[in-house]
Amino acid sequence: QVQLVESGGVLVQAGGSLRLSCAASGAFLSINDMAWHRQALGNQRELVAAITSGGTTDVADSVKGRFTISRDNAKNTVSLQMNALKPEDTAVYYCSADVNVFRFGVPSEFWGQGTQVTVSS
Repeated sequence: QVQLVESGGVLVQAGGSLRLSCAASGAFLSINDMAWHRQALGNQRELVAAITSGGTTDVADSVKGRFTISRDNAKNTVSLQMNALKPEDTAVYYCSADVNVFRFGVPSEFWGQGTQVTVSS
């Protein structure tokens, strides 16, 4: 079984910065893409940023220039550096990973339990 555990969500003032981390653990061979998503109250979950195993990134237009995704393949972690935070960034943030569990077969997607980020105005 693969577990993803997020950390770093707190209450922060608008304009501030925050860094979220997500660590993958368990029995698996390797991790392909990793990503951060968020879901604000009453809204659908949306993709915030994604990163391939080779380090290619993609960031949503709503956070471009403010958020940066990175990963450490040796530690099986993915991070999200969030700067210039706005009240509309308030949401539960989830990490996901596309994981090769078995040597032969398709990868499986795993999700963390989420971490709350609240940005006060």
